[in-house]
Amino acid sequence: MADGRVAIVTDSTADLPSQLTKSRSITVVPLTLNFEGRSLLDGVDIRPSEFYRKLPNATTHPTTSQPSAGRFAETYARLLNDNNEIVSIHISEKLSGTYASAVQGAEMTDPKRVHVLDSQLASMSLGLVTLAASEMAARGEGAESIAQRVTAMREQVQTYFSVATLEFLRRGGRIGRASAMLGSVLQVKPVLCIRDGLVTPLERVRTFDRALNRVIELAREVDRGKGLCVCVGHADAEEDAERVARALEDIAESLMIHPLGPVVGAHAGPGVVGVGVYAAELMPLGIKRAASAPTRA
Repeated sequence: MADGRVAIVTDSTADLPSQLTKSRSITVVPLTLNFEGRSLLDGVDIRPSEFYRKLPNATTHPTTSQPSAGRFAETYARLLNDNNEIVSIHISEKLSGTYASAVQGAEMTDPKRVHVLDSQLASMSLGLVTLAASEMAARGEGAESIAQRVTAMREQVQTYFSVATLEFLRRGGRIGRASAMLGSVLQVKPVLCIRDGLVTPLERVRTFDRALNRVIELAREVDRGKGLCVCVGHADAEEDAERVARALEDIAESLMIHPLGPVVGAHAGPGVVGVGVYAAELMPLGIKRAASAPTRA
């Protein structure tokens, strides 16, 4: 066992690209997507491109389920063979039972060495705090220090997004406080955020175009003068995501764009675009990709 080493674990709702989790030594425990009569491991048995291609013709609404406590226990036991401790960071417990399963898995393994955190976030923002934790671990910080810093970061990581329709959030039971918007005129587009671990409405605007503009404005307001760590996520809306990224790249210390995975997409629905963002001074990530216009057929 490598004394002092801390392993970082998250779940597939962090929507991190596999090449990034490998390079940053992050272990991802997948949720399950129940879709078209099959139970599929999120990001393993089904990729975003396949899911969004099949979703419009699905005969029933996809459902999701958290990993079992046993799956977490197996993951933790394996990692503890090579690491001293584990910090395991998960989607808001108000949105999923994943955190509860992870806590049970830790209790089945070694609760003193496995620190399980409720991020109170999801998707792009969960991915960002997981990357921040991996950066801390790479710098040699201990598990308790990492857990404390991630917990402190939660309030400062912002999530702003807009959806093409609220119907998927409603069907999946993840609509939270945004249920108040369900009676809105269909043409009104919501600007949403995650507050206290719940999907929460911020504003209503007339068009999706204006909603994206507000997402950009809100993200830029997070900057404290030293740049932003930004993750732009989208559900089969790459062109809109690239537009948001281009509008933020001038103040982005770190910038990523990637599709929302099937589990998050099953609840958010196609067409969603959003950002996870925090002030880079909290923990620079050093991930810079040039935002480029999508290739047109």
